[in-house]
Amino acid sequence: MDANTVRTKHAELLFPCVANYYQEPIVLTEGKGCCVRDADGREYLDFFGGILTLGLGHTHPDVTRRVQEQAARLVHTSTLYPTEGIVRVAERLAAITPGALKKSFFTTSGTEADETATLLARLYTGTQEIIVLRHGYAGRSLQALAITGHSTWRLIPSQVTGIKHALSPYCYRCPLGLEYPTCEVKCAQDLEELIRTETTGRPAAFMAEPIQGVGGFITPPKEYFEIAVGIVRQYGGVFICDEVQTGFGRLGDHWCGIEHWGVEPEIMTFAKSIANGFPVGATIATEEVANAFTGLTISTFGGNPISMAATEATLEVMERENTPKRSAERGRQLRGHLDVFKETYPFIGDVRGKGLMQAIELVEDRRTKVPAPKRTLQLMEAAREHGLLLGKGGLYGNVIRIAPSMLVTSSEVDEAARRLALALADVR
Repeated sequence: MDANTVRTKHAELLFPCVANYYQEPIVLTEGKGCCVRDADGREYLDFFGGILTLGLGHTHPDVTRRVQEQAARLVHTSTLYPTEGIVRVAERLAAITPGALKKSFFTTSGTEADETATLLARLYTGTQEIIVLRHGYAGRSLQALAITGHSTWRLIPSQVTGIKHALSPYCYRCPLGLEYPTCEVKCAQDLEELIRTETTGRPAAFMAEPIQGVGGFITPPKEYFEIAVGIVRQYGGVFICDEVQTGFGRLGDHWCGIEHWGVEPEIMTFAKSIANGFPVGATIATEEVANAFTGLTISTFGGNPISMAATEATLEVMERENTPKRSAERGRQLRGHLDVFKETYPFIGDVRGKGLMQAIELVEDRRTKVPAPKRTLQLMEAAREHGLLLGKGGLYGNVIRIAPSMLVTSSEVDEAARRLALALADVR
């Protein structure tokens, strides 16, 4: 099929909720590393990587080879049968995660990983309420929609009870109208009032992303997690750290994003980059917490031999290439370019993020901080015309999200910045 045929059939045959980027959606046909090609023969630098999923870039040869080898031996079992692959991956996760995290459960998505984590927290504590953050995102199940702190993603009224939304540590748009650091991180301190007024006083867990992904790469102050998690633990709850977007060195220097804030969770979730594009979700917990999950359950595709082969190969490459170190280095380089753009263009209100998870928030006016979603769409289209693919997010649809492969080269970062500069110059 040519590109127009694919776009036409997509509109005819898929649910209308399966939305695409760009006025004329790009039909991708092949990719290697940070480069992709579409059905019209155009090439692009992919600096969003399948929503932070292609941590090693497109079609990494080591992952491809391992998957092909596994497909020739054994394609499927289920969690009813142990395999070498599932044990080896679990062992690797226990080795690279912080604190006493040890036992894993495998599924096929970040949504399922988060569902498993909240169920486990309830089983362990014997209580039901889960505290989450406004501007957060957890996926597309009914509970995930209830957890998600964006009206645009919550398609129906919440059908799940016991979900409580705390203030987001969104310093650029502080919900309390304060300024950091004189604010004394009151967004975190407010958790105590939330627990005492909006819950039974005995929450099962506090679940949060180290940097809020769909929320627009909202990056909390350095004290936030120590205060917030400390309060929740005082009331008997555990901390679930959602590393679906931030894990495996994405934020630089550490394997897990939460290590930047020095807090050790009882439960952690992964997906996206864990298998470089293959459908894998993982929930890991301390032995004490994990052992509370004794009832019957299965995951038909969780721990699938092919998915585990992809995961093991991906983690091997990440360790060999030292993705935490690479992300830190390339992240500093990328941030340098973005800071210059902020000085140049007054419609860039904020630049934030860590490592290779960087964002620019676009506004109509820096003084009023009025969001500029139309300008954001214009920048997306302009960047596409210059051969650069970016992501979009934020409650107001005004945040450009930048998250290339963690194996991106120095020259590719500079080239992406050159193309972004041309796109910014096109924005009116």
